[in-house]
Amino acid sequence: MSIFVRAFAWLLAAAVTFATLGPPGLRPHSDLGQDGEHALAFILVGLAFGLAYRQRRLAMSAVAVILIGLLELMQFWAPGRHARLEDFLVDAGTACIGFALAAVADWVMNRFRTGSALTG
Repeated sequence: MSIFVRAFAWLLAAAVTFATLGPPGLRPHSDLGQDGEHALAFILVGLAFGLAYRQRRLAMSAVAVILIGLLELMQFWAPGRHARLEDFLVDAGTACIGFALAAVADWVMNRFRTGSALTG
């Protein structure tokens, strides 16, 4: 199953990259507003990568923050796009929240397994 989670994480990262750097007209829009859309996208990216790379979660979160910064800077060269510090802060912060949620999910599942083993 790990290969599927990793594939999903990378596909999600590719989709977010396209939405960030692609033509503004092809970017999906929702009622969440710009910050809400960014938060949802990057919390999902953090969660997916946090579940896909459990053994290297801390290193992956640091790499994610660096790559999110690079992605934001690349918008200087993307027509119709603009780099903003606020976007970077929302994106990096929510990606880290996603990684933290993955850690909590692992912790809960381990506690559940340990509890089941003791009672069963």
